Amino acid sequence: MNIILLGAAGFIGKNLTIGLGRKPQNHLTLVDKSKHFFQEGNLYFPETTKIKEDAFDETTDFDKLLEGQDIVYHLVSTTAPVTSNQHIEQELKANVIVTVNMLEACVRCKVKKVVFFSSGGTVYGKDVLCPINEEAPTNPICAYGLQKLSIEKLLFLYSYLHDLDYRVIRLSNPYRPYQRPNGGLGAITTFTYKALRGEEITVYGDGSVIRDFIYIEDAIKAIENIVEGESRHRIFNIGSGCGTSIRKVLEIIGVVLKTDLKVVYKSKRKADVPENYLDISRYETCFGKLNLVSLYEGIHRTAAFMKEQYHI
Repeated sequence: MNIILLGAAGFIGKNLTIGLGRKPQNHLTLVDKSKHFFQEGNLYFPETTKIKEDAFDETTDFDKLLEGQDIVYHLVSTTAPVTSNQHIEQELKANVIVTVNMLEACVRCKVKKVVFFSSGGTVYGKDVLCPINEEAPTNPICAYGLQKLSIEKLLFLYSYLHDLDYRVIRLSNPYRPYQRPNGGLGAITTFTYKALRGEEITVYGDGSVIRDFIYIEDAIKAIENIVEGESRHRIFNIGSGCGTSIRKVLEIIGVVLKTDLKVVYKSKRKADVPENYLDISRYETCFGKLNLVSLYEGIHRTAAFMKEQYHI
């Protein structure tokens, strides 16, 4: 199986590479802006893996990139949720328009399946009841969620017009290896890193915001099941199925690391949804129960990885 990962040098891409690379029938092509990004973290690549540089923009030759590929994993996003409303026009051009170019090439190159990483945290907006299922209303309050939802709709359209198969992964908040602790995403990763270094931890709001956290290896197993399995559904929530407040996360980090945290609370941000956690019953009905790593164990593993990786 020839598989290409667009945006492969990111946190999720690297962990997907590990998971997909364990299967000898998979021949991987990893694409990102710079080959240098793949050197971070001493990641092992199977011998059949190819690494290519491409910026994923309007200059990309998608026909050349996707020729001979069976499955395309689309992991690219140019901004983060909290900053996307500052550049709405650029957000949509850089992500939605370029994805149209990619999908056109998928049709021409006879790609069998596209796997798109959407957002379980932003596509639903704030006026929904938790746990949120895949049929809930989608009213994003940030451009990041809007572009994700727009691409979901494009995939439906290309499936309708061209019979292009696809899966949408609405992922909650994954954490652990290869997530940059200063990259602006990943509360658990950032908080754990700062706690290990004795640094100040910034929390926006009073810590009552509730999120759905999932250990990255659990998420990767679920994603592989979705892509390889059979189901009439095309969109799947992937998360823990329960919500945890930021205050509780901080409490667990303090207990696991046996330290007092230096927490500073600042004004809440408008793009932050007060409560978001996902209903994962569709996934579990189709593919079986998710046996999840607990937050305590996950944070313990995260801290151990950071101590080794960053020599803390």
